[in-house]
Amino acid sequence: MTGPDAQPAASTTGRYLLVISDELFGDDEASREVVREVSGVEDVVSTKDPGAQALDPAATTGALLFAELGVAVVSVAPDRVGATGVFESADDRILAVEQERVVHALQEAAPVDPEQEAAFTDDTVATWGLHATGVLDAAESGAGITIAVLDTGIDLRHPDFAGRDITTRSFVDGETAQDVQGHGTHCAGTMAGPREPAQGRRYGIAYGARLLVGKVLNNQGSGTDADILAGMSWAISAGAQVISMSLGADQRAISTAYETVGRRALAAGTLIVAAAGNNARRSQGNPGFVGVPANSPSILAVAAVDSTLAVADFSASATDVGGGEIDIAAPGVAVYSSWPLPRRTNTISGTSMATPHVAGIAALWAERSGARGRGLWDEVVGAARALDAPVRDVGAGLVQAPS
Repeated sequence: MTGPDAQPAASTTGRYLLVISDELFGDDEASREVVREVSGVEDVVSTKDPGAQALDPAATTGALLFAELGVAVVSVAPDRVGATGVFESADDRILAVEQERVVHALQEAAPVDPEQEAAFTDDTVATWGLHATGVLDAAESGAGITIAVLDTGIDLRHPDFAGRDITTRSFVDGETAQDVQGHGTHCAGTMAGPREPAQGRRYGIAYGARLLVGKVLNNQGSGTDADILAGMSWAISAGAQVISMSLGADQRAISTAYETVGRRALAAGTLIVAAAGNNARRSQGNPGFVGVPANSPSILAVAAVDSTLAVADFSASATDVGGGEIDIAAPGVAVYSSWPLPRRTNTISGTSMATPHVAGIAALWAERSGARGRGLWDEVVGAARALDAPVRDVGAGLVQAPS
């Protein structure tokens, strides 16, 4: 397969991520200086600079410091790259150096077995996923909560988003936030679509939330770590309490960059939710593994289940890599949601589709209790419905809305 349905091994861009130590995190000038000294690059732009939040990461010729995250993306000076062809640093002011990855949307072509007896079904009122997670019984709408989806953008012409409080920004070189791929519009629809769509059944959860849409994946469904980090920095700066990321790379090892960002985001009151990955083929004996960034212990990793509440064939399992666990599960097979015009709606599958269920429901819990960061994580996971499946496949169980 090619495009967003494919699950290629993680590839790199030639640039590097420098993770600033906790001691320097928050000190903009000191962080810039260590980036200069370690990378050999003089031109270091910080997101604290006027107008820098709107910069395209790909257009930065030197180094771009995401001050809100404590991570810089750099094109390292040639004389700093060793004989191995890989840049390394032993400076204790840098927690880690990582090669910048290419990441992908995690959509999956998954046919539904017509002989399966579903526990939940779509009806004229709502999707099976909203029924299964108790969303229709929740009094909350996400009002007063800011949630972000970092993906392929959104179709702002879609009638179901008319009149909504939506802020968009593109971090992809040469592309606007308008979604032509569909993945982002679908995820945004599940997370924050309307209570009463212009036509058809309800598919959206946090219909009263303020929605931030960062385009971090291009029109073909792929992007870079710098694009993702730029979107995360922007969303946190804009006050997002929940960030939904239905994207990833097939890398078993934990990224110190994403784990550090996840930890710092929780401390700042932002919960990051990410798709576990679609690299399993359970029917063929392959359980897969949780990839980057969902395998970070401080990022909530979401698995997918079908309408029988069985684990989806493609949904990645936990691994013995520290942090490579599944935290929670959500509806991810045959999920109906919004899609760019003229199609308007579409039914697709993936851990990508499960992730915005969790993010939207997290917004409901945030409204209900006022919990933020780690407290919100604990509420969402603590309310999950136990499933007849191993913890390594579904974590705490099926996500549930407040009742």
